[in-house]
Amino acid sequence: MGDGLFSSGLSAGEAQALWLSLKTGLVGTAFSLPIGIAIAWVLARSNFRGKIFLDGLVHLPLVLPPVVTGYVLLLLFGHNGAIGHWLEAHTGFSFAFNWKGAALASAIMGFPLMVRAIRLSFEAVDPRLEAAARTLGASATNSFLSVTLPLITPGIIAGSLLGFARAIGEFGATITFVANIPGETQTLPIALYSALQSPDGEINAMRFVLLSLALAAVALIASEVLARGAQTRIRGRI
Repeated sequence: MGDGLFSSGLSAGEAQALWLSLKTGLVGTAFSLPIGIAIAWVLARSNFRGKIFLDGLVHLPLVLPPVVTGYVLLLLFGHNGAIGHWLEAHTGFSFAFNWKGAALASAIMGFPLMVRAIRLSFEAVDPRLEAAARTLGASATNSFLSVTLPLITPGIIAGSLLGFARAIGEFGATITFVANIPGETQTLPIALYSALQSPDGEINAMRFVLLSLALAAVALIASEVLARGAQTRIRGRI
């Protein structure tokens, strides 16, 4: 068992699952980041009727069973879903049963962690700094870009990598929405599940576990290192 577990190199299936996890996690994080920044700003700086509803909606994937989230995605973005059917009919684009659907599911599951980290960074920035920039002639947009955005950079980095780490570990919503298709939707957690269903898959399952642990650890360590580096640069400018 030891030789099989620690044999050098990744098998084709392992490399494929690793690449799909990275691809879906990175794409999902990249596309959700601008939305996450906008919603975090709204939640941190605005007061309006329905704010508590928006806050609850953002955090809903954290408390709902992932299978429920996946089923809702299937109802909305499946071949016969309200949005999915329209997209296929008018653009030919489909989320169902392909890696793009896996990226969407991963992005939604990681989105609450991303928004929370960025929101806390917005709340830590003194609004008087933005007001001071505007009194010096800066527009609201320039004030945000030149004052607020640099100050919340550590939060953006931390939120992005936390969202990514959650995305690459996503299982329930993904397998419910896009199924288990090797080479297309079989990410590391789904590959681990498949290995566990095999009578002699213990070694393969453990290798997938080690791969998942290593990937998650790298993402979390990178989050800490990059966030601290950004904070150091900010202190150096002050």
